[in-house]
Amino acid sequence: MTYRIHPRPAPPGSATALSRRAFIQRALSTGVSLSAATVLADRALAATPVRGGHMRFGIGHGSSTDVLDPGKVLNGLLSATHYAVTNTLTEVDTDGRLIPKLATEWDATPDARIWTFKLRQGVTFHDGKPLTTDDVIASINHHRGEDSSSSAKTMVAAITDVKADGPDRVVVELSGGDADFPFKLSSFNFPIYAARADGSLAFEDGVGVGAYKLTGFEPGVRATFERNPDYWNAERGHFDSAELISIKDVTARTNALRTGAIDGMDRVELKTAARLRELAGIDVHEVESKTHYTFPMHTNAAPFDDNHVRMAVKLGLDREAMLQTILFGHGQVGNDHPISSAYPYFDADLAQRAHDPDKARWHLKQAGLDSVALTLHASDAAFPGAVDAAVLYKEQAAAAGIDITVKREPSDGYWSEVWMQKPFCACYWPGYATQDSIFTQAYAKGASWNDTLWDNARFDSLLVQARSELDPATRGALYAEMQALLRDDGGVVVPFFANDVFAVSDKVGMGQVSNNYEVDGRLFLERWWFKPA
Repeated sequence: MTYRIHPRPAPPGSATALSRRAFIQRALSTGVSLSAATVLADRALAATPVRGGHMRFGIGHGSSTDVLDPGKVLNGLLSATHYAVTNTLTEVDTDGRLIPKLATEWDATPDARIWTFKLRQGVTFHDGKPLTTDDVIASINHHRGEDSSSSAKTMVAAITDVKADGPDRVVVELSGGDADFPFKLSSFNFPIYAARADGSLAFEDGVGVGAYKLTGFEPGVRATFERNPDYWNAERGHFDSAELISIKDVTARTNALRTGAIDGMDRVELKTAARLRELAGIDVHEVESKTHYTFPMHTNAAPFDDNHVRMAVKLGLDREAMLQTILFGHGQVGNDHPISSAYPYFDADLAQRAHDPDKARWHLKQAGLDSVALTLHASDAAFPGAVDAAVLYKEQAAAAGIDITVKREPSDGYWSEVWMQKPFCACYWPGYATQDSIFTQAYAKGASWNDTLWDNARFDSLLVQARSELDPATRGALYAEMQALLRDDGGVVVPFFANDVFAVSDKVGMGQVSNNYEVDGRLFLERWWFKPA
């Protein structure tokens, strides 16, 4: 499998910032041939950010129930919108490192329990209001409290206090140490919006501090933007205007790109990726990713409340066959936990689960069953090919005495009416920056997005220990045990991790691409540009 190399854009004033003619002339003066100089110039200029143009991006997400509440970011259209119109305190760069954004620096007490963030000065909201510590405090507190309905409530459960320390510092106190806490604040769950006088968060109109101003928002249809001329980061936000267009059908999304109706799309149909790559005027990009596709089971609902049944369901899956059939090899097999080899604490020694119908039948017998009938709810809104994956799962599991009925669900409303509502369904998870983030968000007891409703006291205890552990070896051992617990007791089936495959017009320029979330960390509107004509 080949991967496109993503060069980093050169800073203004470097050789690649020259005009094409000037670059060629300089190259010729060094003895390079005209043809070679032309090729070098085109490559260099492609990596040079320039301003201008209207970016139209087709995205396979969106629902009529979408809202701009940062506590209810249920799909990629919403996360990309928040990242376009405002900033987070920190950002994960294209190498996976944490870099400053609205916070220019941060430090912690030796036990990683109290964190202090220094705010960037001179930042203003789109309406001219200056950024203050009150805004950061309100943005964090929006997810806290007994009355909070935020999906990120578990991620901030350890916060005991958020307060200002002077005009440019915010201090966050935790109940226990958290070495990864600044990484959490890079998430799309924590965009910074303005505080009202009563301390609540004014997010409804999308007035942020980001590279773009929100000019329109139609739930499940589109979001439109115009460039913010007062954005504090002059090296970001290159398009004059942009729009995110919800096109959930991958065939329609692909046709829109082929005909020039859009300039880019996410979630390329993998069975047609090779043909799309051959078309003139289209670039297909592929990045190894932490994104994983899952089949969660509600562990508090029969028959999934019996771990023997859960084990049988896991053993009824042929992961390698599904990887090749559904992803056409664009990924790696999963092992029923969310940690891929891209994470620093991935346990490579944990035995890989394989398709074993005989062992699955043994587990069913331990549960007092000769066979079991299940309904698997799926939609391609969950992930590309989810319905086909469910049908393949049905065929594979039959040999184990597992009779799966696949129910195809509508794309619109899938995340509000099926996911978390049905006891067995298809789902996807983006590539969270750290192990703690995905474990806390999806598997901790009481987490808003704990879609298996799993409750394991040992896992929760290890989660708290690992979060505050500063010794890498000890932390790695804790995370290894957590991966094993999820694999052997959890309610999630993880068939594979999917490479991020997206496509753009060859007029679109970009630097190195992140594997933190899909499509360059969902920061593509801020990071990308149109190449000079």
